[in-house]
Amino acid sequence: MSFDRNLNSSQEPTAAATSDTREESLEEDLVHIRVQQRSSSRKTITTVQGLAAEFDLKKIARACRKEFACNGTVTEHPEQGLVIHLEGDQRENVRQWLIKTDLCKPDQLKVH
Repeated sequence: MSFDRNLNSSQEPTAAATSDTREESLEEDLVHIRVQQRSSSRKTITTVQGLAAEFDLKKIARACRKEFACNGTVTEHPEQGLVIHLEGDQRENVRQWLIKTDLCKPDQLKVH
């Protein structure tokens, strides 16, 4: 009897752990597009994080700057990794552009 309890209790955490890792892997695969209010003024900044490391983010930022006629840069955040910053509210433009250029699938994008 005690053997069965130990077996069941040991299986439950692994089942929970695998479902947690699946959810985390889905979260890691998402590309987050957010808009942030600048602290010094009413202007906004669009941030794009979670793009695959295989892409050259500087080239993506350059193409976005040219496409949307705005300024932008790539910065390294300690928790989020490399993040693209674009001036203005470019959330919908970035979403459509990433889908159009086949860099991301629509289900990979999360617009906040």
